[in-house]
Amino acid sequence: MDERIQRKVEKLEQQCQKEAKEFAKKVQELQKSNQVAFQHFQELDEHISYVATKVCHLGDQLEGVNTPRQRAVEAQKLMKYFNEFLDGELKSDVFTNSEKIKEAADIIQKLHLIAQELPFDRFSEVKSKIASKYHDLECQLIQEFTNAQRRGEISRMREVAAVLLHFKGAFLRNDVFEDAAILCQRVNKQVGEVFSNPETVLAKLIQNIFEVKLQSYVKDQLEEHRKSDAEQYLKNLYDLYTRTTNLSSKLMEFNLGTDKQTFLSKLIKSIFISYLENYIEVEIGYLKTRSAMILQRYYDSKNHQKRSIGTGGIQDLKERIRQRTNLPLGPSIDTHGETFLSQEVVVNLLQETKQAFERCHRLSDPSDLPKNAFRIFSMLVEFLCTEHIDYALETGLAGIPSSDSRSANLYFLDVVHQANTIFHLFDKQFNDHLMPLISSSPKLSECLQKKKDIIEQMEVKLDMGIDRTLNCMIGQMKHILAAEQKKTDFKPEDENNVLIQYTNACVKVCGYVRKQVEKIRNSMDGKNVDTVLMELGVRFHRLIYEHLQQYSYSCMGGMLAICDVAEYRKCAKDFKIPLVLQLFDTLHALCNLLVVAPDNLKQVCSGEQLANLDKNILHSFVQLRADYRSARLARHFS
Repeated sequence: MDERIQRKVEKLEQQCQKEAKEFAKKVQELQKSNQVAFQHFQELDEHISYVATKVCHLGDQLEGVNTPRQRAVEAQKLMKYFNEFLDGELKSDVFTNSEKIKEAADIIQKLHLIAQELPFDRFSEVKSKIASKYHDLECQLIQEFTNAQRRGEISRMREVAAVLLHFKGAFLRNDVFEDAAILCQRVNKQVGEVFSNPETVLAKLIQNIFEVKLQSYVKDQLEEHRKSDAEQYLKNLYDLYTRTTNLSSKLMEFNLGTDKQTFLSKLIKSIFISYLENYIEVEIGYLKTRSAMILQRYYDSKNHQKRSIGTGGIQDLKERIRQRTNLPLGPSIDTHGETFLSQEVVVNLLQETKQAFERCHRLSDPSDLPKNAFRIFSMLVEFLCTEHIDYALETGLAGIPSSDSRSANLYFLDVVHQANTIFHLFDKQFNDHLMPLISSSPKLSECLQKKKDIIEQMEVKLDMGIDRTLNCMIGQMKHILAAEQKKTDFKPEDENNVLIQYTNACVKVCGYVRKQVEKIRNSMDGKNVDTVLMELGVRFHRLIYEHLQQYSYSCMGGMLAICDVAEYRKCAKDFKIPLVLQLFDTLHALCNLLVVAPDNLKQVCSGEQLANLDKNILHSFVQLRADYRSARLARHFS
């Protein structure tokens, strides 16, 4: 049994060894096969990587081609939609189908961004239409959100909110004040549907607009120029305050609670209080600087250094003496025909003052308005009336030559003419722009008195200048008569050979007078023309009357004197003053005494024109006859 078992064990061991060898051989073959398979796998992996790389590259290339294509397609669609806005007719389903509001919102947002880049002058209409549609879609989405909120549809609210998130709010104008008004109008329609106390919500919105948006905007606009540019600062302040009050007026139509007037006034005051407190000081400072610059620029353009008019005791004494005696005190100044009055300067000063009055009316507290307006008026009086007109009058007075001067440069009438025009402009501004601001305050009488004083002061100087100018005109006529009139004119050596109709002196005097009459008419207006012409006519008559009494007249000389006076009378008709013509008619009648036959003297003296004259005047003319000493003439006259 042992041997049998031993043999069986050996047999089994041999079989086991044989199978082990076979198994080892099989494992070895499997390892070789596995190694080959692994090698194949590596090759396949490398090939797959290569293919994957190629696919990625191809994908990138496809994406590079497809993205511009998609953009081009999208741009084409946007152009199509833009054309619809350009034509004014929205035909696309996306805009007409309320179910596609989400797609319409996406499109309109893109179009709105595009429209903002377009020039306003060429595309204003289409920009306005896009903005309007943008606004409509936004309102529809807000309404949809409100409806979903009422129904409790949270998912729909979330969906609409996601679309609304991209809306920034669009308005037709790039204007914070217009935007605020439109926003409030839009919200006013919605808060009543959503909230139980809509007036409180709207008031809170308005308060937020004023205290945040407007206050920041106003500060940015004003602080930029507050220290550096008073003119721009005042313009901006006036403009911003006006637009803010206009916005407040628009907001008054909404329900904001019980006392909306006080509510809005407080909001405006909170924005502008720091600027309005010292407004008038800035205004007066600017007006003073600007007016001085306008005047200085004018005098610089004339290369003129302003003379000091002077004040104080000596000047006041000179002024009183000059007013009472009309004597030219001090040396005469040659102004070379310059009046030193400028309509352009006057218009500029009045324009600055007009704008100041408008700002004053808008920006002043009602209790301070009359006082502030008076200060502006005082600036106008100082620079227009005192520094410009009064200076020109003083310079013009100093430029009038003395009555015995041979200078014929009488430019003061030009000063009078321009001063009259300026007075009219000054008076118009007083009535149109100052009176409404002070009409119901105690400052009215103060302003009227100030105006009256300054005008009376200037009228005194104008009257003085006109009087001295008339004296100079008479002086010029005296020089002409003295130089041109000869004694032989009225007592010719050859009585039978007088060929002239009137003397050369008469021709020149009449020519000079006609020019002066025309100048006076051009320089004055209204009753002033007649007043000055009457005064000149009376002095002209007195001059000729006294001049004729210096000569002795022969018969032919007397005829020539009558011809001269007839010519003077024609000249007097140009005055169109009845008194002046009557004086020369009488003088003409007096000259008849120089030629009338002795037998007819009494008859002529008792005629209509001479009957009321003093006998001494008649006698003085008869004495001028060359034949007066003959007993026959003396006897007939007595």
